[in-house]
Amino acid sequence: MGRTYLVEESIGQYLTELGTKVKPYVTGLLIGQCSPQRDYVIRAVRTPPREQQQEESVGPPQLASLDEEWITTHASQVSRMLPGGLLVLGVFMIATPELAKDGQNALRKLIFSVEKSLSKRRLWKPTEEEVSDRAALQICSTTKKVVCRTYDVQDPKSSAKPADWKYQSALTASWVALGCTVNVNIHIPLLATSPNHDLEKNTKNGLNRWSKQIEDSVFLINGQVKDEDMELLEGQKKFKGNTQPSTQFSDVKVLTQLRQAASARSTATVQVCSGSINLRGAVKCRAYIHSNKPKVKEAIQALKRDIINTLSDRCEILFEDLILNEGPQKKNFGREYHVLPQRLFVPVAGSSVMLSDYKFGDEAAGEIQERFVEMLDQPVQAEDMHIAEDIST
Repeated sequence: MGRTYLVEESIGQYLTELGTKVKPYVTGLLIGQCSPQRDYVIRAVRTPPREQQQEESVGPPQLASLDEEWITTHASQVSRMLPGGLLVLGVFMIATPELAKDGQNALRKLIFSVEKSLSKRRLWKPTEEEVSDRAALQICSTTKKVVCRTYDVQDPKSSAKPADWKYQSALTASWVALGCTVNVNIHIPLLATSPNHDLEKNTKNGLNRWSKQIEDSVFLINGQVKDEDMELLEGQKKFKGNTQPSTQFSDVKVLTQLRQAASARSTATVQVCSGSINLRGAVKCRAYIHSNKPKVKEAIQALKRDIINTLSDRCEILFEDLILNEGPQKKNFGREYHVLPQRLFVPVAGSSVMLSDYKFGDEAAGEIQERFVEMLDQPVQAEDMHIAEDIST
């Protein structure tokens, strides 16, 4: 039996509207959450048009012109804007009947490209029991016929499996939000033997070590250590018939272990260093989890990943910004302070879930609003942008 996708009702309307503008096809991403029983799709986002696409010569419609690199870049940018618990669940294509035959092959290729691009950036590894199926949704722009199939991204030879695509209203109305503040103070030595200019690589190695510390941390949910196989909402009242977004919020404290267990042997290494990178500040993290009997371990895993992602994404954004403004060949390495971008959260219309983005101090609200329209096809009011943090360096 195939997987079931429960889909926010408004997505049906969004896809229908996109279908009216198809010339000859449109692609996009499906965003949501996996769970052992079923998957939840809370947003669909079309691929932003590329400037040169407007100037393409008119010829017979074909999928060979599909810009794989552009679509995977979009997926990487969007994944930075997703809080813990949310991920790119798959890809969709709305196409004319002439392209229907080649559509599934194109979608399969895209699913594997997107997953490869996203997994390259992750500092955590998926667990064995994790769902590795991703959705390929194909819609005919003329007949409106919907075909949903899945591919296992852990298996390069995976063949298509049929899946159910079911619309549901107020899908995230009673989802649970978990939030925490993590104080970061990471010291990353720069070895004298490694080229000084490779700051990005050194930072990633340092964050890799730190991410293992986060993985081994103890998480207190509303002040309690809970058994990981326990239901997260055990003992909490459920409010039936409530379709208004009403997030149940859990406050989480993260306790990192200061030293290794007594049984673990420790060896000291002396290395000659030419400098160091220090990352300091307090980061705000957030994760969302479905309300269908979620386990404590699912919630903690979602929050752990948000903690790790938010710091590595910010460092990535900072390095991109430095290369853009100073060029890759900067030679002067004195003591420097760089401010990491601050995190902000933005509500999703009709949902209890918020999306996220990062803002440099000199960035105007208008630039962030433009980014939400381009990346997530979502207009955002300036007053709805909640900056969550003080400045971190």
